[in-house]
Amino acid sequence: MMTYRADIEQARQTRLRRRRLTFLTGLSAALLIGAVSGYVYWQSLFSNMPALPDTDELWTRKREFSLDLMNADGERIFHRGPVFGEMVDPETLPDHVTQAFLAGEDKRFYDHKGVDITAIFRAGFANWRAGQTVQGGSTLTQQVIKNVLLTPEQSIKRKAQEMTLALELEQRLSKNEILSLYLNRIYLGNRAYGVDGAAEAYFNKDASELTLAEATFIASLPKAPSRMISDPDLEDAKARQQYILSQMVDEDYITLEEAQAAAKEPITFVERAPQDPLLDHVADHVMNELGQLLPSIPNDLVVTITIDPEIQGFVHAALKKTIEGEGQRLGARNGAGLVMDTNGRVLAMVGGLDYYESQFNRATQAMRQPGSSFKPFVYAAAMEKGLRPYTVRVDERVYITKDWAPRNYTNQYYGPVRLRDALANSLNTVSAKLTKEVGATKVVDMAHRLGLGTDLKPYPSIALGSDESTLFDLVRAYGAFARSGKRMDPYLIEKIENSRGEVIFERKPYPAATVLDKRVAADMNEMLARVVTHGSGRGALIDGWDIAGKTGTSQKWRDAWFIGYTNSLIAGVWLGNDENEPMSRVSGGGLPARTWKAFMTEILEDYVPEPLPGLDDREELTVAQQRRLDFYGELSDAFRSNRPAQVASLRPGLTPQ
Repeated sequence: MMTYRADIEQARQTRLRRRRLTFLTGLSAALLIGAVSGYVYWQSLFSNMPALPDTDELWTRKREFSLDLMNADGERIFHRGPVFGEMVDPETLPDHVTQAFLAGEDKRFYDHKGVDITAIFRAGFANWRAGQTVQGGSTLTQQVIKNVLLTPEQSIKRKAQEMTLALELEQRLSKNEILSLYLNRIYLGNRAYGVDGAAEAYFNKDASELTLAEATFIASLPKAPSRMISDPDLEDAKARQQYILSQMVDEDYITLEEAQAAAKEPITFVERAPQDPLLDHVADHVMNELGQLLPSIPNDLVVTITIDPEIQGFVHAALKKTIEGEGQRLGARNGAGLVMDTNGRVLAMVGGLDYYESQFNRATQAMRQPGSSFKPFVYAAAMEKGLRPYTVRVDERVYITKDWAPRNYTNQYYGPVRLRDALANSLNTVSAKLTKEVGATKVVDMAHRLGLGTDLKPYPSIALGSDESTLFDLVRAYGAFARSGKRMDPYLIEKIENSRGEVIFERKPYPAATVLDKRVAADMNEMLARVVTHGSGRGALIDGWDIAGKTGTSQKWRDAWFIGYTNSLIAGVWLGNDENEPMSRVSGGGLPARTWKAFMTEILEDYVPEPLPGLDDREELTVAQQRRLDFYGELSDAFRSNRPAQVASLRPGLTPQ
């Protein structure tokens, strides 16, 4: 009996041990599975978590591209992209501006280390009691991380990464640096980022000028900027503003009376000062230039440019009046204008009348035949070879090649003429003969040396401007004449900064290359001035000014040009049609020269007349001196061709080319 009971007890103990073993095994397995699952889940929370980038990258990461164009006085004249405003330092802002954000978003900012556990539990309890999300526990540091590095998704994973990176950021940067990042990068609606961008977008002022009411209104927006601004009554924004004002009172930032006064102050949005509507073509050109000046283009660019908005307006108005007036009647639907000073600064660049109709910049991108406006390069090559303005050549019908005999505009030929008269009256035959005399290759070399960057072919027809060029290049090349033979290198960009005021590029002056002998430049100035006083360019004559220039008309009236200059400025006008359709006999000496005169008359009011280089020490020859010069010219011609002739006395304005 005792043995039976012992066996039963032993069996019971065995079952108990098995049960305990099974339980412990299951518990161990559960704990192991839980630990492994917890570890895997914990690891998943931080999988693909971005590394905290360098401090500089925190300012640019996930930032949309923006471009601000500034004039020489530091005034913004054009903006493209979101509004970022200027970088602000919290220590230089009025106290109520930073306090408004601290009171509304993170009152314990200076006490926590990046994550505020107290705020998290307080927000969790408030949200549980309300049955919806009414408070957030994110610190300003966490908001910086969320906005700069992470996605806006609402998930435990994103929150865990946000908290981890916030703790890391607090170890790297000071509180002031983190607050600066927040105040400059937070999105505040209406395409405005940062407190200075919002101050400009809503109140057209700097952040340093914000009133208490304005500052607390802006500080109310981070929670839901787009939704709050879309409400015309701004009810949610004003309710949030009142909450912020009450918190500022609790924190002893302001008095109750100040809060009540600010709450009653109406919020009135002020339209931003309109930017110059004529600068979109300029902005595109700036973008092209940036790619050549910088190895990489930052997302926040503040570019100081040489454009003078007033001069830009003069050029645009003159072109508009011409094209919408006589141009419409004569089939000239498009045009461009360009003004540079003799230092190379581009003061005006009008690539068309309406950027939104066409983004094509006709001042820099349109490749067109320059016609007779190319002839100065022919004559410069001839002067360089030793010819002079009073050198005589014969204007006659002649075959330059087997099947090409250039004709003059009037279909008339005047026999022996001085070169200065041949250029003034744009005689095609003389230009073609000079090109053959000095060599077409020399002419092409001269054009390239002075600044034409296009691929020119040394064909005989180059004498009449058969190859294409841009208005920009032609104006640049004429600059060498005005600068006594120094090549002009035009520039539009003075300085490039980012929104933090860090200078990325600044133009340094450098010696200009000499591309023409002074004597040659002086001869060209004398002859090109005669174009305006006695020849095809008389439509550009302005009383009291030495003006030199050249007209140009391409085949079948497709292009009409005038490029002219004073001692201070070089400017050009092109008229034509984008589709290359002919105009109704529009020549360079007509509409372009008159348009040039229209805007230059206004521009030159701010300049002092001075003689062009080469004209200040030269006087017009007397009749007796001209007769003696003619005699020796005729004698030279007699020895050269065994046929003495009398030099033609050309009347002014034979050819309106």
